[in-house]
Amino acid sequence: MKIKDGFLLREIAGTYVVVPIGERVIDFKGMMTLNEIGSFIWSNMQSECTSDEIVSLILENYDVDADTARTDLEEFLDHIRKNGALDE
Repeated sequence: MKIKDGFLLREIAGTYVVVPIGERVIDFKGMMTLNEIGSFIWSNMQSECTSDEIVSLILENYDVDADTARTDLEEFLDHIRKNGALDE
């Protein structure tokens, strides 16, 4: 899985936002706001990866247990899936 092409992550005044670019603007109107860990996950999903790889990265970089990391990742994936940004 990975983030679909046509989305751009930017930090604006301490807030992380994802905006569509190119043809994605037609299908996705608006933007997504991400927290710090959401931005971290998004950045690490620019190339093909697995859920296990992302959980490992979260555990290496954040003080959180594996169950919490996996639960948070699944919620994040559901969110971007609903917004059409996940390429599975």
